[in-house]
Amino acid sequence: MQIHYDWRLARVVDEEGHVLDEMAWDGHRSYSSLADRLQMIKEGRALNEVKDLLERFPDAVPDRVASVSDPSWPPFGEEDEKLLQGASELLAKREIARAAGDMDRRLDMLVSSTVEMRSSWITAEARCVEWAGLFITEADLDLQRGEIPRAVADSESISEAAKILGVGEPAHEPGDSEWLALKSLASGVTTSSDILIGHEESIREISATYLPSLTALMGPISAAKLVVLAGGRERLARMPSGSLQVLGAHAAMSAHRRGAPPPKHGAILFSMPQVSRSPRWVRGKIARFLAGKASIAVRVDHFGGDPWGTEKIEEINKEVENIKSKFPRPPKRK
Repeated sequence: MQIHYDWRLARVVDEEGHVLDEMAWDGHRSYSSLADRLQMIKEGRALNEVKDLLERFPDAVPDRVASVSDPSWPPFGEEDEKLLQGASELLAKREIARAAGDMDRRLDMLVSSTVEMRSSWITAEARCVEWAGLFITEADLDLQRGEIPRAVADSESISEAAKILGVGEPAHEPGDSEWLALKSLASGVTTSSDILIGHEESIREISATYLPSLTALMGPISAAKLVVLAGGRERLARMPSGSLQVLGAHAAMSAHRRGAPPPKHGAILFSMPQVSRSPRWVRGKIARFLAGKASIAVRVDHFGGDPWGTEKIEEINKEVENIKSKFPRPPKRK
């Protein structure tokens, strides 16, 4: 014996398909009220009609999808179709609004946008510097790298850009169309640089409130990237520290499956100076230690513990130094 139901009605049906009882929705019909009922069905919560029928038939088993294959289920009328369409649109708007409050989704958008933009910016910035360097030969392309795109973007000629950079005038001038192309590229590079700064500042603000302990330990950008790689703060909080340790080591994990040694850390942990600036023979030990601390930190953030302060971080950094002091030299090869 089952209870077949949709948003319009609920029926108790026996093994032979006979309808033993039926209750229709007799409440106020509006887009909002139907959207509420559809949300309840989506979440697996029982409608009032189903609850009432369960009191009468306690052995019946509710089945929310059986109505789709029930040949005797009444078809939708014209008014039902209009009501369902309006409620579905309202439900979609509610889901979009709910997603806007999802900090994991917002961090994902910010971090992914930053990564994608930085990738294209690096290529464009390198091209701009090399291109300008063909004309401004006295410029130091390493020390003045950050100044060159802005100098070109703010100038009306390559000679003016050279003056801004404080170097001698170029021996050759680009043609008008080439100069416009170079200036356009430089303007795009400077604009992208400003956008990247804004993106990263936004990540810092969100991380400081959404991931305060993890941010204190790893820095706001690394903390945000770790959450995005894990698929959300809750998933990261429930993840074993060993899995957290190798987040971002996709290529190394693929190689490990083919027989290579397992990775000692992922890209995010390696970006921490405690790992990257340590001797290679202790990086794995430090990464494992920090992964354990990061796992605790994100659990503190997710489950509402007291955020970590500078004192806690100093204790962790001291322990990192103790690990280094215990292994001052690489182990002897056997």
